[in-house]
Amino acid sequence: MLPRLAGPRSLAVAGVLLLAGCSSLGGDTVGSGDRGPAPPAPVAAGGGAHGGHASASPGASLGLTERTARALPDGGREVSLPLPEGPYTPSAPNGGTDDYRCFLLDPGVRQDTFLTQAEVVPGDASLVHHAILFRVAPDQVGAAERMEAESPGQGWTCFGDSGIPRGDGPAGRLDDSGWLGAWAPGSEPVSYGEEAGVPVAAGSRIVLQVHYNLHGGTGSDSTGLRLRFAQPGADLVALRTVLLAAPVELPCTDAERGPLCDRQYALEDLAKRFGPDAVRRVAGLQLLCDGDMYQPTPSSTQTCNRPVTAAMTVRSAAGHMHLLGRSIRVTVNPGRDSERTLLDIPVWNFDDQRARPVAPVATVGPGDVLQVRCTWDAGLRARLPALQDTPARYVTWGEGTTDEMCLAILAVSDA
Repeated sequence: MLPRLAGPRSLAVAGVLLLAGCSSLGGDTVGSGDRGPAPPAPVAAGGGAHGGHASASPGASLGLTERTARALPDGGREVSLPLPEGPYTPSAPNGGTDDYRCFLLDPGVRQDTFLTQAEVVPGDASLVHHAILFRVAPDQVGAAERMEAESPGQGWTCFGDSGIPRGDGPAGRLDDSGWLGAWAPGSEPVSYGEEAGVPVAAGSRIVLQVHYNLHGGTGSDSTGLRLRFAQPGADLVALRTVLLAAPVELPCTDAERGPLCDRQYALEDLAKRFGPDAVRRVAGLQLLCDGDMYQPTPSSTQTCNRPVTAAMTVRSAAGHMHLLGRSIRVTVNPGRDSERTLLDIPVWNFDDQRARPVAPVATVGPGDVLQVRCTWDAGLRARLPALQDTPARYVTWGEGTTDEMCLAILAVSDA
């Protein structure tokens, strides 16, 4: 049985499907010994602490175009997987500048195994904001194939998570997100070391979700994957990813004016860009975090406390916000004698969203509380080149670059 971090509120609202499209796991390569394995965390390219988006020159393309497989000396194997139908040309729906596209890939897993390393090989880095790998269990493959077949063009549109039904509800998606890895500009291949990995069952597929940001133009992309799997039967520490999210309710500055400074108009615009589920997530976060769904408190700082109901070991932590972020912190048992900080980034750097090892690892259990706390600065909107031509707005949780998030990503194992 997986450890659960969910109370009744997270079971009550389908809007808390917080598998955020702009939330990825990326970062340092960390072994599983005393340092603990580190999954990836999102990074966006740019120059400096709030540089903006991609630093690659437009049209620069690498990626993968050929499927290959090779045996490894330790008995495992490495596979390279290109986009199944060749290069993809993104286009943003609903008048936006963000295209989230999901592609179904078959890694050829014929026996239960562990994923030990994941590398996303980006194509056109001027377009690819980030990419996330989702595990598709054997009993979900049929649903994934139907989504692909029923969607026009390559893959399917997938704001938020992959969109494939899992059957475990919002709480299950927070406690085990199904992420296998991710990429963003500047990140390295994700390795889980020699003693740990993410379980992958025989017959599983992988969804590659790519977030294309078209603010600076468009083109074709050939992003692919290079994956390493352990020898079948290997006895490794099983990892999964736990998500901690807090609301975003950031009003315009006193100097800003415009219709989107009204929260209701801002939510209508969010729904136009990303669909009604985006607004449900905003409401669901309030319910999850003891807020008011109808009259939330606007503030530049928000927190969310999550009770732990079963023992688990936290091995690494990463944070994710967007361009208006100032700081993020993850704490065990805030305000108690047993308080411990798992992640503290006092000066948020959009270009450095690496996972940090928790050393020594932290074992938590029933009676403990995990808190994520984020602070933003709406005044950065007038100072950042990537946002200077965007209208002033009341900012909520959302998938777009002009929206915000407060997300902590924990790599955990059973205690």
